[in-house]
Amino acid sequence: MTDTRTVEPARTLPSPAVVTRPSRRDRGTRLLATLFLAPTIVGIVVFTVVPIVGSVVLSFFHWNVIDPPSFAGAANYREMIHDSTVLVSFRNTLLFMVFAVALQLVIALALALAVNGRMPLWLRSVFRSAFFFPLVLSAASISVVMKYLFNQDFGVVNWLLGLVGVAPVPWLTSENAAMATVILVYVWQQFGFSFLLFVGGLNNIPKEVHEAASLDGATGLRKHLHVTLPLLSPTLLVATVVGVINALQVFEQPYVLTDGGPGDSTRTVVMVIYETAFEQLRFGEASAVGVLLFVLIMAVTALQFRLSRRFVHYQ
Repeated sequence: MTDTRTVEPARTLPSPAVVTRPSRRDRGTRLLATLFLAPTIVGIVVFTVVPIVGSVVLSFFHWNVIDPPSFAGAANYREMIHDSTVLVSFRNTLLFMVFAVALQLVIALALALAVNGRMPLWLRSVFRSAFFFPLVLSAASISVVMKYLFNQDFGVVNWLLGLVGVAPVPWLTSENAAMATVILVYVWQQFGFSFLLFVGGLNNIPKEVHEAASLDGATGLRKHLHVTLPLLSPTLLVATVVGVINALQVFEQPYVLTDGGPGDSTRTVVMVIYETAFEQLRFGEASAVGVLLFVLIMAVTALQFRLSRRFVHYQ
């Protein structure tokens, strides 16, 4: 008589985890990586984190460098909200940001499309260098030169306009023209960065996509709107974010060209911070304005990334 009972397989206990110690070579690699990263980390902490924390703390104090700091609580923020100069500077900065970034992106994209077209390689390199060259120069030196060029009485711009019968334009002394002049000077210097980004983005678009669009009948502006721009949207996002951050911190151009005038028509937030801190020695109030500007930059950047979910298309 045979036994039909099934024999259960023996249960095996899980083997204990084997702990391996890093070898001397691994420890050396980690130490070397730490040494290479240390200067960057120390630089970020010393020149970015510490100033930000220090500005936030200082914004709750009154301090004129000479006397010891005195705690002020939220008084600096209340004073800032009721200060007409500060409010006007924020309005001017936001207005400057909208028009400067929009004009910068349009000019950079148009020139990138033109350079990326049918053009000899040597001529394309010449245009790339020429458009990027203003970005290498300091904003202060460019503003000094532009201040003479746009002078109402003896500036070259009005002299050229006079040759065609146009009356002298008060580029730097009129409230409406002064902001437009500052925007033009700023865009002339800054569009080279966006231009190079767009040139690189256009070169990364596969040629097969444009060929397929051409076979479907898309030509000219229609091809750029429905093919080029969607594929270029990640690059456009980067250019917009960088452009907005830089525009919100504009200082050299309005400071040298108009000194914030006429009146307060071109006074920006960073100018107010500089004047409050280094001319009036009110470092606590200046820190409060700086903290609000930092919050504004973070909020606008976060909004851009939030909106990018709808408009940015990745391949």
